[in-house]
Amino acid sequence: MIKGFFFLVSLMTTLAAAGEIKHAGPQDYRKVLGSLAPGDTLVLAAGVYSRGLPVTDCHGRADAWITIQGPEQGIAEIRQTQNANCVELRQCSYVALKKLSILGEGPTGIPGVFGISAQGGLKNLVHHILIEDCIISDWNTSQQAVGISTKTPTWDWIIRRNIIRHCGTGLYLGNSDGTAPFVHGIIENNLVHDPIGYCMEIKYQKAYPDLPGLPTTACSTLIRHNVFLKNDQPSPDGNRPNLLVGGFPDSGPGSMNLYEIYGNFIWHNPRESLLRASGRVSIHDNVLGDCPAAQHEAITLRNHDLPLKLAHVYHNTIYAAARGIRVGSKTQEGQAIVGNVIFATEPLVDQAKPNASENVTAPVEAAGEHLIHPSLTLGQLDLRPRPGHCEGPPLDLTPFRGETDHDQDFEGEPKSSTRGAYAGGKPSTPWRLQKAIKN
Repeated sequence: MIKGFFFLVSLMTTLAAAGEIKHAGPQDYRKVLGSLAPGDTLVLAAGVYSRGLPVTDCHGRADAWITIQGPEQGIAEIRQTQNANCVELRQCSYVALKKLSILGEGPTGIPGVFGISAQGGLKNLVHHILIEDCIISDWNTSQQAVGISTKTPTWDWIIRRNIIRHCGTGLYLGNSDGTAPFVHGIIENNLVHDPIGYCMEIKYQKAYPDLPGLPTTACSTLIRHNVFLKNDQPSPDGNRPNLLVGGFPDSGPGSMNLYEIYGNFIWHNPRESLLRASGRVSIHDNVLGDCPAAQHEAITLRNHDLPLKLAHVYHNTIYAAARGIRVGSKTQEGQAIVGNVIFATEPLVDQAKPNASENVTAPVEAAGEHLIHPSLTLGQLDLRPRPGHCEGPPLDLTPFRGETDHDQDFEGEPKSSTRGAYAGGKPSTPWRLQKAIKN
């Protein structure tokens, strides 16, 4: 089912040709929005669009998406001067938003206004949405302001290659009461930095509503190859991890779903964990570090709103953490803490200790012996292992064979006997650990 996403999106450019390519500017774009039909592409001219982008009753098809995009040259700057969300999606499906700059007014803007929003619960069905190559910035009147927000049951979203910066929360997917599940999505290759609270949170999920098209068989949401960075600014409404994913329903549709979190660079949190998870999770081949808070971990796994059921944590590299991996609750379906490289004051905590194997653990001070250039400076650190270090007998990855890219490292290279997120081979152009989109 996940593979279908890529086939679907790869067809979009070709299939759009079956419709009409329309052009609009700041004066007439709202009129043109209401005329879009399956297969159409609306190209917005460079300029400032001060009345937001309301996308209502806009339905493409699986074979003919509707695309709203900025120009090849210049910037289509979407702003909102009214008391409404900047981009509001109402009753939409098979709609792509591309190459748009969705800009807030910063801390002095209109309180409660979000960047991209789909709200309204069961009254608003929004599914099969692509948000790609956009800049979503300065939605930070408070910690509760959000760059991308979904508060309706939704499925089959792809959020790809966006820069999401200076928001109260970067992405908040789902509702705080667990009634708006975010299902079967892909969040990949985004740069999310300098929020007040979370870079991203996917809320826990209660029993799924009976909606046509909502996936009912087991499926995954992929969170991969993103960069999640925080700074030292205060979080007035409470300290938050960079990334949090909640649990799934106790039974029925969604109960066997999985979050697959891999290939991400998650860096710096002065007062909380970097990644906190409950439910059913696979966490592999991520690079995490710079989390010095004494009572928090790079990876925290425990019951939260719903129980921790399954935890597969393998081949991650953790550096400069007070604590490495903590399993604070007994998993209902099992766990594996295997093949990680952890340089931390306390590498493994609570239930992580008796259930861990074949990990490389050492104090932070020992990292220089094993890694090429451990550092806290973005753009300079290199956490790949030195030749001959962080190695061991080949690991049996059979228990993880159903998980996406389980046999690939942080760089997308085939795994070797090396522990941690890097396979040990040196790609000709490794991605530098920095504040940038990971290609």
